[in-house]
Amino acid sequence: MSLFPLIATPMIGPPGGLEWLVIAGVIVLIFGAAKIPKLGKGLGEGIRNFKDGLKGEDKKELKDKNDDSE
Repeated sequence: MSLFPLIATPMIGPPGGLEWLVIAGVIVLIFGAAKIPKLGKGLGEGIRNFKDGLKGEDKKELKDKNDDSE
């Protein structure tokens, strides 16, 4: 039995702890530490808008309905 097939076989799986640290380091190098909170805020707002879109009603539409009923 040769060790070559064991060494040449790629082990692909979910990223572990060290891989996440490397990914986070690369993100900090690319975007800079100051922009990361802005990216997170933008991502959160995008997800919130997407969920509101799935519900089918915007906040503006809800406000207009409330104003019309008064």
